[in-house]
This record gives sequence, C-alpha cells and structure tokens, in this order.
Amino acid sequence: MTTVAQTNWSIDTVHSEIGFKVRHLVISHTSGKFDRFEANVASSSDDFTDAEISFSADVDSINTANEQRDAHLKSDDFFNAAQFPKLTFKSTSFKKVDASEYKLTGDLTIRDITKNITLTVDFGGVITDPWGNVKAGFEATGKVNRKDFNLKWDAFTEAGGAVVSDEIKLQLHIELQKNA
Repeated sequence: MTTVAQTNWSIDTVHSEIGFKVRHLVISHTSGKFDRFEANVASSSDDFTDAEISFSADVDSINTANEQRDAHLKSDDFFNAAQFPKLTFKSTSFKKVDASEYKLTGDLTIRDITKNITLTVDFGGVITDPWGNVKAGFEATGKVNRKDFNLKWDAFTEAGGAVVSDEIKLQLHIELQKNA
C-alpha cells in the first residue's frame, strides 16, 4: 500500500486579503477587511481536493478605514472583540466543481455561534516564485447573514430601509506558501 505524503501550506499574509462588503443605507456598499489573520492547509493531492483548512482572524484588527465605525464593530453591537477576540473557520469539505472552481464548506464561528457555510472558490493554480517558494492562489466568495452570528445592531432610514444590511458578502484573496 502506497502512502501519499501530506503537504502543509500557510497563508502568505502579505499577499492575501480577508475582506467583506455590506450594503449601507440601501444605496451603496461599505467594505472592510481583517488586518491580522492566519490559515493552514493540509493536502496530499495536487488539486487540493482533500484539503483540510483552518483559519482565524483577530477581530480587533477589523479595518473599514474609519476608526469610529471600527470601534462600533468591535463593540457588543457587533463582534464584541473583548469577549470573542477571534473568528474561526474549519473546513468540512473542499469539492472540485470543474477545472478551477471548488465549493468549500465548513464551520464558521463568530462570537460563540457556529454555522455551516459554503464558499465558491476559484483556484488560480500553483507556481514557484523567483525565490524558489511554491505558491498557490485562490479567490473565495460567499455570503452570510450577520444576524445568524448575533451581530445584532439595527437602525433604519426614514423610508424604512436598513442602515446596514443583514447580508455580508465575503471576498477572500488567498495566496498560500508551501511549508518546507
């Protein structure tokens, strides 16, 4: 019986972005990201179909380019960074749909609530950079309902529209580096 070696990968935080977008005042969007995060991937297949993925982000690193809004997002109205300092994701499956598209399913935990989510992932491929490092690129998108995770703050416009939508669009640009 042949045993296939498992390859471990780490996220290259300099070349990755963990972002989100939310509708604001019904008419536009506000974007943000997490500045501090980590991820590890283990796979024994070249196409990552058996990948096991773990991810965490430091909630206190949320960045929407507005200090007042960031402070509000860190409060108990939203993430409660003091009590729940990290959000985490642990994959349960990574299934190939076609040559470059995958469906990533796993458990997302925000605050003390865990929900199963599915993201659409575009696999950009694997390449060796000019310094001899093996890199893999991915873009992942999906949606979550913030109220499912007790991000509960609400306000409404005069016309009755939500100031902040319940739906959050996730936009992740990931570059992994193969561990030596």
